[in-house]
Amino acid sequence: MANALGVATGRMGLLNRIRAMPDPLYDTPRVLGVDDFATRRGHSYTTVITDGERHQPIEVLPGREAAPLAAWLTAHPGVEVICRDRAGAYAEGAALGASDALQVADRFHLWQNLGQAVEKCVAAHRDQLRTLTLQPEEEDAAISTASTGEAASVPDDALPTGRRAERMRAHHALVHGMLNEGMGLRAIARHLGWGRHTVQRYARAARWQDAVTGRRTRPSRLDIHRPYLQRRIDETAGVISIKELREGLAAQGRPVLYSSLRDWARSRLQWPTAPVRPPAPPSVRQVTGWLTRRPSTLTENEHQQLKAVLNACPELATTHRLVRDFGDMLTQQTGVLLPAWIEDTAEAKLPGLTGFARGLNSDFDAVTAGLTLRWSSGGTEGAVNRIKKIKRQLYGRAEFEPLRKMILLQ
Repeated sequence: MANALGVATGRMGLLNRIRAMPDPLYDTPRVLGVDDFATRRGHSYTTVITDGERHQPIEVLPGREAAPLAAWLTAHPGVEVICRDRAGAYAEGAALGASDALQVADRFHLWQNLGQAVEKCVAAHRDQLRTLTLQPEEEDAAISTASTGEAASVPDDALPTGRRAERMRAHHALVHGMLNEGMGLRAIARHLGWGRHTVQRYARAARWQDAVTGRRTRPSRLDIHRPYLQRRIDETAGVISIKELREGLAAQGRPVLYSSLRDWARSRLQWPTAPVRPPAPPSVRQVTGWLTRRPSTLTENEHQQLKAVLNACPELATTHRLVRDFGDMLTQQTGVLLPAWIEDTAEAKLPGLTGFARGLNSDFDAVTAGLTLRWSSGGTEGAVNRIKKIKRQLYGRAEFEPLRKMILLQ
């Protein structure tokens, strides 16, 4: 860049100029946000301090220990509120450097910690989940029907596969959606830029498979193997893989490509209708999501599956109630209810949640403030995201001092 600008200087000269630039001047803010970011993930971390009202970084400290934060707070009296995550080092540093300041535990991190506790609780009851038989998603059931019973009425050698099948399915749904909105065939053709006969073919088809019935199939060099391959499928009642069919042809001195045989066999040969597999039991992560997401974001099918889980496992029903109560405290800022929630959770003796409640007790004042006041670490998290962009621009190679200057001068 220096050469492009015609500046006679070297790499170290530019770095020294950056280091020599004065820090921005600011008054000690009333509200602080404190968070960390990785300078080298898993190895070294740095602390950023932001103005909690302007969301602007005002200092960058090496490491994420209590001592540097305490020293900075001691040198900058007047801080009234400190927003932080649940890290014990920041709690200690804030207490040492600004004992009169109110510490506020960030709500996002509280909910994140609760989600981790719920996952532990669900994992402890995974054996009860394995016995559940849930209804499959409606979309999955429709696909299963289309690929078995309904598709049987369409000649196998007329059905497309792969991307073409997906494209035809989407086109069929698109045309019928426009028809349901009251559009005519000519209007649909003009809107989509398709031929009128193409639109008419999809419109007359009750199912996307019907749109391809009667189409002539191009001959394939694999057609000569049809008698042998169909016989093998019939002999095994369809319990044979494409790999085994290919190996059988190779043994007869007729090698073929696996992908070619796979696509051809699926569309040109008669396969027995496979029984519909029972849906798999819900995973720990799925159930955790159902328990911790907003109820309004769950689909009707997910509501039904969650109801089945709660009916089968009373412990998870209790977990669901506790999660909803904590969510109400968080969104309605009713931290005064926290002692009762902690007591209720302790009495339930649920894996994961018991430890979470114990941790809230150890940081009680900050958690209560986080569930009551409007302050949070949202602005600090935004500053950390901008810092990550600066790191990418520096290709992750900046030393602490140049990186600190870039952050403060942004």
